[in-house]
Amino acid sequence: MLRQVLHGGLRTSLGRLGHFVARHPVFFASAPVLLSILLGASFSRYRVEGSVEHLLAPKHSLAKIERSLVDSLFPLNRSKHRLYSDLQTPGRYGRVIITSFLKANMLDQGEGLQYHRAITHLKDGREVYNGHQIGGVTVHSKDRVKSAEAVQLTYYLQAINSLNDMVAEKWESNFCDTVQLFQKSNPNVTMYPFTSSSLQEDFQKTSRVSERYLTTSLVLVVALAMLCCSMQDCVRSKPWLGLLGLLTVSLATLTAAGIINLTGGKYNSTFLGIPFIVLGHGLYGTFEMLSSWRKTREDQHVKERTAAVFADSMLSFSLTTAMYLVTFGIGASPFTNIEAARIFCCNSCIAIFFNYLYVLFFYGSSLVFTGYIENNYQHSIFCRKVPKPEVLQEKPAWYRFLLTAKFSEDTTESEETNSYESHLLVCFLKRYYCDWITNTYVKPFVVLFYLIYISFALMGYLQVNEESDLSNIVATATRTMEYTAAQQKYFSNYSPVIGFYIYESIEYWNMTVQDDMLEYTRGFVRISWFESYLNYLRKLNISTGLPRKNFTDMLRNSFLKTPSFAHFSEDIIFSKKYNEVEVVASRMFLVAKTMETKREELYRLLETLRKLSLKSKVKFIVFNPSFVYMDRYASYVGAPLQNSCISALFLLFFSAFLVADSLINVWLTLTVASVEFGVIGFMTLWKVELDCISVLCLIYGINYTVDNCAPLLSTFVLGKDFTRTKWVKNALEVHGVAILQSYLCYIAGLIPLAAVPSNLTRTLFRCLFLIALVTFFHCFAILPVILTFLPPSKKKRKEKKTPENREEIECVEMVDMDSTRVVDQITTV
Repeated sequence: MLRQVLHGGLRTSLGRLGHFVARHPVFFASAPVLLSILLGASFSRYRVEGSVEHLLAPKHSLAKIERSLVDSLFPLNRSKHRLYSDLQTPGRYGRVIITSFLKANMLDQGEGLQYHRAITHLKDGREVYNGHQIGGVTVHSKDRVKSAEAVQLTYYLQAINSLNDMVAEKWESNFCDTVQLFQKSNPNVTMYPFTSSSLQEDFQKTSRVSERYLTTSLVLVVALAMLCCSMQDCVRSKPWLGLLGLLTVSLATLTAAGIINLTGGKYNSTFLGIPFIVLGHGLYGTFEMLSSWRKTREDQHVKERTAAVFADSMLSFSLTTAMYLVTFGIGASPFTNIEAARIFCCNSCIAIFFNYLYVLFFYGSSLVFTGYIENNYQHSIFCRKVPKPEVLQEKPAWYRFLLTAKFSEDTTESEETNSYESHLLVCFLKRYYCDWITNTYVKPFVVLFYLIYISFALMGYLQVNEESDLSNIVATATRTMEYTAAQQKYFSNYSPVIGFYIYESIEYWNMTVQDDMLEYTRGFVRISWFESYLNYLRKLNISTGLPRKNFTDMLRNSFLKTPSFAHFSEDIIFSKKYNEVEVVASRMFLVAKTMETKREELYRLLETLRKLSLKSKVKFIVFNPSFVYMDRYASYVGAPLQNSCISALFLLFFSAFLVADSLINVWLTLTVASVEFGVIGFMTLWKVELDCISVLCLIYGINYTVDNCAPLLSTFVLGKDFTRTKWVKNALEVHGVAILQSYLCYIAGLIPLAAVPSNLTRTLFRCLFLIALVTFFHCFAILPVILTFLPPSKKKRKEKKTPENREEIECVEMVDMDSTRVVDQITTV
């Protein structure tokens, strides 16, 4: 009883709101436009996020703490360092991989030396060089290099303050230009340049290469939205409402963007998904309002029709908007550790909120204006008065075609109520599809198809892979992609150089500790002062188990004074305590042999070393700059999706007390679970990995499913009498047109996105397309079939007729008979 009272109260309140909007249409049509223009002017403060690490690296990761500790122990002076492996923070650098076009031995090629000479000799005569690698190596039996297919040269720059940083940025640009010029003049080699700013530039490049495709998408959506709202009847056709629906979404997105700029927000390429989220939600809301408008009686006043539309369609739209705000609001909370996901969810909440307000007021007032045009029998496009049929017959054929309309004087009341049934989509659903999908012979095939769908979804679900490869978020034809491909081809047999940092004083002279140290680093290729020092002592026939003083004195005064070992002096920190010098911290570098090119292997290696550091007697940490992006990425990237799913289930449970029947939420929960399961499975089969972009799309998938399925299920569950099949048909007839219209426009908007040369938009397109397709499949195939043989039951219960009821029925019948006789007598007279 309480649910019915709340449901009725909300419908009444929304009806009154619709009546209020209909009384002041000019204000509610102009205010959103003015607000959007004012806030849109803030684009003069438009800024782009300049740090990919800030966006995509976990905020509270152990790797960042380890980096701070490493920087405090071993501060760097890049002007003195020669090997890139000595650096624990990348800083500003330029890097190039040089390969032979004919796969020749790069050790025999002179082009690399010519290029190296052009880069290292600066204008003031100084020479700067940091290090190199060779890849695709073939060795002799005595571990001597025979040939190498690729050479990688790395050049680090010192950039301390902002001025030097600007100079370094300009140098990186000149570095890439030099590589391109050298490539043109030397066609025998292939060069792949990469700088510290390449990832950031290629990440933001997605926005630039997407502009043309997004414009095409907008044109397609406008054309299809106007076409979906058109009819042959020129009065009842509503093409301008299709255009105004898209304008409503655009104004809401512009307003949200203005607020983001005013509050100091920075733009990044992940924001490309926000317009499509607002488009999917906003278009369905506008088409649902238009569908409700077509169900109202034409002889009603426009204010009454608007109130009926708000009462009929805005309740479900309000609940689905609340679902959007809750799920994306949880994603925007501090619990989300990926900054890009948090900012995306926060801005999506702002856009969805204004989209809801604009649909209520701007699009509601647009309905009022078109209602007055319809009541005056004016043309829906040209707003010209449509002549009556007798006048129209005297006009040419093309004129009669453009001004075809049904007049109320020429139609009966029953025909008048069905004026909109000539719409193509309405005819398709009523005359063909509803009868076909509920046919007894079609149902088994739909169930079989659903079982196949579940099987393939399960197969993909079991192969879900979390990925932290940053090349998945950049444009395709870029330096980052070309360099990454060459890096994986020639230099993927070994892991990045991992720093092994011992941050406390240990007994290096103790032979037991020495054995433990060698055991920890076994299996790695080592660049270690410790191992070199032990070998140095053995060559001098000195026992490695020296007393502490002798061990330290020999290290300082003999080993580090030798020119071949002098570079190890920066790997050791000495401290004087009680007139004795001891090693308080040290570092060495490890390189692991890898069998695969996947990043999961490096991630497992990181976890293994960290677990070892907790159990070992020697207190050490391991670090590489790439660990900042990989550190516990798998758990962090899925956290927004998990939190959103929990919040969605909580909201569905809580709203069970607000909706008219709790069974609606039960069906809705099962449908959302089925859709999300299928999308994750097919997403994996389509080679889309679980990263930041796909997780955000999955959060949207929850809401998109609720958007489309909630009105359909609500109409079915609340239906009384008749049969399940009858109410399935009725639900499809009532809401199917709006679902079809929004789906067609949404897919038309997504298709150009598939052609954008970017990995980010590729992931965005595939995820959003799967969400739309699977949801459409559930709305028009799975739910209509399953609901025909599962609860709730629609059989009418036969009430027992008590004697009192019988007397009342007899009295009613007698009154009806008497009234009929009186009418007959009057007619006879």
